[in-house]
Amino acid sequence: MPTKDRERVSKFYSETFGWNMIPMGEDMGNYIMAHTADTDEKGMIAQPGAINGGFYESKEENEPPHLVIVVDNVDEHIELVKNAGGEVLGEPMDIPGVGRFVMIKDTEGNKVAILQPASME
Repeated sequence: MPTKDRERVSKFYSETFGWNMIPMGEDMGNYIMAHTADTDEKGMIAQPGAINGGFYESKEENEPPHLVIVVDNVDEHIELVKNAGGEVLGEPMDIPGVGRFVMIKDTEGNKVAILQPASME
């Protein structure tokens, strides 16, 4: 995802979702790796379903990303988003057969969906 402030975005996703944020430095284009699980010696996630992506410098020509982050509790994450400097866009809604959903805006202006999946019972 695009970012204007590397430290700010790292703090937001680390505090809000517990992601491990790894700055790669100028020689790697100031890219920031975001991991949610342990990685191998090449930096690749060993377990399926984990995040292994990152953040890059925001530019006018960047297309906006479309992300959904699955969480255990949307309402708890709403407070984490606010505390980390993000913005909640509207009220959470319950979508039958899908789960509880809300849109947020991170500290970089990226719109991201947060979803608490419906119980499969």
